[in-house]
Amino acid sequence: MGWIEYTGNGPNALTGPQRLVSLVPSLTELLFYLGLGPQVVGRTHFCVHPMPEVRKVASVGGTKNVHLEQVLALNPTLVLASKEENQRSQVSAIAGHCPVYVTDVDCPSAAYDMIRQIGALTGKEGPAAALAGLIDAQFEQLAKISTEAVYLIWKDPWMAAGGGTYIHSLMAMLGMANRFGHLPRYPQIDLAQLEQLAPVWVLLSSEPYPFGQAHRLELQARLPYSRVMLVDGEMFSWYGSRMLLAATYFEQLVHAMA
Repeated sequence: MGWIEYTGNGPNALTGPQRLVSLVPSLTELLFYLGLGPQVVGRTHFCVHPMPEVRKVASVGGTKNVHLEQVLALNPTLVLASKEENQRSQVSAIAGHCPVYVTDVDCPSAAYDMIRQIGALTGKEGPAAALAGLIDAQFEQLAKISTEAVYLIWKDPWMAAGGGTYIHSLMAMLGMANRFGHLPRYPQIDLAQLEQLAPVWVLLSSEPYPFGQAHRLELQARLPYSRVMLVDGEMFSWYGSRMLLAATYFEQLVHAMA
């Protein structure tokens, strides 16, 4: 029997050869950054970084529809999952056969802890600690903007990032008052609410819903008193090594919104 972890406290380090399966795109990228690419034997089809290396790794389904038999056939020594991105029932089923580490990240400081824990778990304490420290230093130096915004993640139905989410914490870090921050997690909303709120900014994420220019123009026509902007969803929701790129991205974003 394996174990399943939802509290954020990591298990003891693995010993011997590692066979790692990641069910979270940002964690797959993190494993490669830490030099563990050769040990990654499974990933989801949403795990697209780093290319082309990740293409060589077997896919075990999506983040919400993991194929248990494919995961177990890879004989993993550790499976990485996320409380937010993966289905608990599927993760629990996997944990009945092999060790599973489940992350629960809702802010940058939790991401730093997660990076260090995965480093300690996989024998990469040094590189992981260095990465967490570098990201922390870069985020501390970010410029801030004083404004209000909403961050949309889905259409039909319209959904926004609410309080208690990693996205919400990043918005606050950058000085954006989240107009849906009083609602938990990812509330469903309608355009009438947006029209009534008339937020200064409406941010359309590139994922999980692939908002594009046509959507931006549609919303801009409905919200003449707001400014609608397309943003990179990976920068706002991928915690791990992508946070290094996010620091530069946020500097440019704040400048554009000033």
